[in-house]
Amino acid sequence: MRHITTRHPGAFSIGAAAYPEGHATCDSLEEDLRHLKEKVEAGVDFLVTQLFFDNDLFFRFAERLDALDVRVPVTAGIMPVLNARQIGRIVSLSGASIPPKFARIMARYENAPEALADAGIAYATEQIIDLLSWGVAGVHLYTMNRPDVTRRIMANIASVRSTLAEEAISP
Repeated sequence: MRHITTRHPGAFSIGAAAYPEGHATCDSLEEDLRHLKEKVEAGVDFLVTQLFFDNDLFFRFAERLDALDVRVPVTAGIMPVLNARQIGRIVSLSGASIPPKFARIMARYENAPEALADAGIAYATEQIIDLLSWGVAGVHLYTMNRPDVTRRIMANIASVRSTLAEEAISP
């Protein structure tokens, strides 16, 4: 990274992965945060998080970055629940935790695919509204090549986005 940023200043924008709950192969969140700080010091311009289902984990992560003086934009990774088996596999690979509210949704609707998709989109929408209200730099939707899901979420948050845009323009 340093080679790119020093030889070609301003020619590239470099992003890196961030893990609100720590990388699955790291011994601790503290160790993972040290590695993340090293990435930023080497020239990372922005971070995109792995998916998470508990915004409080993201908020604590952001506070820890702030305490480490990591000052690059952090885009929050949100994945709407569409398929309980798929989420189970992704969670097992990523190490993301499942908060009780999310677990109840999955358990209640796991055998009703359409209801699970509706509930999953509603949950993701709620997460995004909370994140935007908190002032997050951006949101990345992990929709697994499902543009219809992205459209539904964007429609759900249209007035929120409009209000934020108006606030950004107003003095």
